[in-house]
Amino acid sequence: MWSPHFINKGRLAGLLLLALVALGGCASGPGPAADGKGETGPDGKPMVTREVSPEAQTLYEQAVASMASGDAIDAELRFQEFLLQYPDFPGAHVNLAIIFADRDDFQAAENSLADALIIDPEHVPALNQLGLVLRRQGKFVEAESAYTRAIAADPDYAFAHYNLAVLNDLYLQRLGVALTHYERYQALAGEDTQVTRWIADLTRRIETAQRAANVTE
Repeated sequence: MWSPHFINKGRLAGLLLLALVALGGCASGPGPAADGKGETGPDGKPMVTREVSPEAQTLYEQAVASMASGDAIDAELRFQEFLLQYPDFPGAHVNLAIIFADRDDFQAAENSLADALIIDPEHVPALNQLGLVLRRQGKFVEAESAYTRAIAADPDYAFAHYNLAVLNDLYLQRLGVALTHYERYQALAGEDTQVTRWIADLTRRIETAQRAANVTE
């Protein structure tokens, strides 16, 4: 039988790519997009209320572009250079955390996320990424807490619902909770055929468990 434990790597790569955080840590405008790209203007460029120099803005955008293309070393150097000038933009710290976590340097990742959360304790991308870092270390209860904090800060942040669903489905075995968050993710992010299959599979598993419990009683 098909199992949700086999996560499509292409889909997972897409989720990581969409997690790149723009300068939206101090942004204005429509708010974080459901796709996790952060706050942007009509042209798709990051919007900031705190003024940064055009050179710094370009540096940040180049760092995001390097990160998206897979050049983590160049991206890390550019983010660090940016933070020397503007240390209180949480998005740069979050993106560095993503780079560190990708090379399994979880302590460095947690340190960067701590820096982001000192600046903004309710920075949703930072909380979501913290959940991912903790989950990869097998700290499932702590990961759940981070995702829950992200959703409390922004109930419409689709990726936190997705990650909380995966955590409950694959690691905590709370099928009903997982189903709720997969469905919420679908409602926020739009139709995802793979998640639709996972929802159908979870629904069958829950119904089977309920029938077995009724027979036992």
